[in-house]
Amino acid sequence: MASLLWTFERGSLTLAGKLRKEPSVKRTLVLIALVLGSFAAAAQTDPYPSRPIRLLLPFPPGGSVDTVARVIGPVLAASVGQPVVVENRAGASGSIGTAEAARAKPDGYTLLLNTIPFVANVGLYQHLPYDPIRDFAPVSLLCSSPAVLVVHPSVPARSVAELLALARAKPGVLNYSAAGAGTNPHMAGELFNMLGGVDIVAVQYKGGGPALVAVLGGEVGITFQNISEAVPHVSSGRLRALGVTSTRRAAALPDVPTLAEAGVPGYEFTTWHGVLAPRATPPRIVDLLSAKLAQVLRSPEVAPRFAQMGLDIIASSPAEFSAHLRKELDKWGKLVRERHIKVE
Repeated sequence: MASLLWTFERGSLTLAGKLRKEPSVKRTLVLIALVLGSFAAAAQTDPYPSRPIRLLLPFPPGGSVDTVARVIGPVLAASVGQPVVVENRAGASGSIGTAEAARAKPDGYTLLLNTIPFVANVGLYQHLPYDPIRDFAPVSLLCSSPAVLVVHPSVPARSVAELLALARAKPGVLNYSAAGAGTNPHMAGELFNMLGGVDIVAVQYKGGGPALVAVLGGEVGITFQNISEAVPHVSSGRLRALGVTSTRRAAALPDVPTLAEAGVPGYEFTTWHGVLAPRATPPRIVDLLSAKLAQVLRSPEVAPRFAQMGLDIIASSPAEFSAHLRKELDKWGKLVRERHIKVE
């Protein structure tokens, strides 16, 4: 047989030694086998990451997904030693950017940061270009937070009870802004309609930022805004907070009651944000990213900022995030069916 010595130096393969005299075909086959085996071994030990990571956001700038990404991105980059490039790929309630992430090479260099529409879209679109369970590897459920029911100061309602009375007196007349069909404000609003027994009409905008601007300008009177974006405007008096959507009051707005205690029994809506990778991403990379994200979320650069914005850190394992996604898929699928929500 051939006597060979293979070594690696700066990523290159070097052959030392001599092949003994053998039939040329056999020598060639042996050489090919050894080369392929050596490169396979090299690929398995290739350090990750060795180049920039793309973090895809399927929504436009200004919403809660964008806010979370801009806070964790620089700290994650410092932790992994490579740039984290945040890219907004908005459209179709998050479906366009999510589908792009699903099609990406499963090598850990393309990640997706998403929220409730990731699963809610399943019931809204007849031909969704991705499957949230089949096409992705969950990495980490980062955080959760309540939304806040806010109204423009021109709306003649200073409490949830007054808003309900106004809506019942004028069914189908009041409007609330949403960031697109199936987005967080839309789901929060439809849950309010169902449990409150009212008919407040959703006006769809292209993202959370435009939906918020519409209420700030008085174009629409009502919205359900993530607490991180709502607090500054409530504090300045540009918006009036009527209730938070969680089961307990929010530390960021301690004087604002929950919707359940303010007149909508059983109401609970919690926004979440999580990172996913394309399916078939190697488990070692998924686990590494999950651990790095947990460190980032608890770091002194991120944890205080999340607390200030009313975001509760979770930092789940991949398995925990997977279980959460299945529950959310069932929950929002039921709401979409019962409210007969459709994408127009």
